Amino acid sequence: MTSISLDPLDLAALLCSRVCHDVISPVGAIVNGLEMLEDEKDEAMRKDVLELIRGSADNASARLQFARLAFGAAGSAGASIDTGDAEKAARGLFSDPKLKLEWSIPRVLAPKNKAKLLLNLCLLAASSAPRGGIVRVEPLSEGWSDFSARVTAKGPNVKINPRVAAILADAPEEPIDAHAIQPYYAVLVAEAAQMTLIASSDADAATFEARPAAAAREAAA
Repeated sequence: MTSISLDPLDLAALLCSRVCHDVISPVGAIVNGLEMLEDEKDEAMRKDVLELIRGSADNASARLQFARLAFGAAGSAGASIDTGDAEKAARGLFSDPKLKLEWSIPRVLAPKNKAKLLLNLCLLAASSAPRGGIVRVEPLSEGWSDFSARVTAKGPNVKINPRVAAILADAPEEPIDAHAIQPYYAVLVAEAAQMTLIASSDADAATFEARPAAAAREAAA
């Protein structure tokens, strides 16, 4: 169990800040595009601006749908999440052509926290590949009772942020803020799912694994 403790109000506020940070850019682009349409008379330019608005709206929608599953309640207590919906949300977020998503998790109704954990691992992997690459999501077990999964990022200059690694190892050197709330939240979701997160990296890849807590303790013994 993590030794890091946040006041519930601080946790809620920091998660809200994270979501707002993710959507403010595309929403701002929509506002700017609408302002340009008010003054632009050239039809070709208006068409280009409308394309910009449409792309920004799609981006904002994808980010919100992802946040709803990765951070939100996504149903009542004890609910399941369709991993097909989780994959769709992840693919919407990974619309950047520089970052390719390979998803091999079978489509099932998965326990809510385990599906949320997969999406949070996708975020951790994507943040480790700032110049793009491939994020691969794969199961390490056949069933969901003993569910294990691995998310790997491969690409140029792939590296796990030291602050993220410290949080996942339960050894943070700085207070949790809006920049660090997502990896901290991933740890909380893993605990709720009775799982342990393991992060490792080398020159070619950054790897994040989620394993049952008991199995992880046995492997470390």
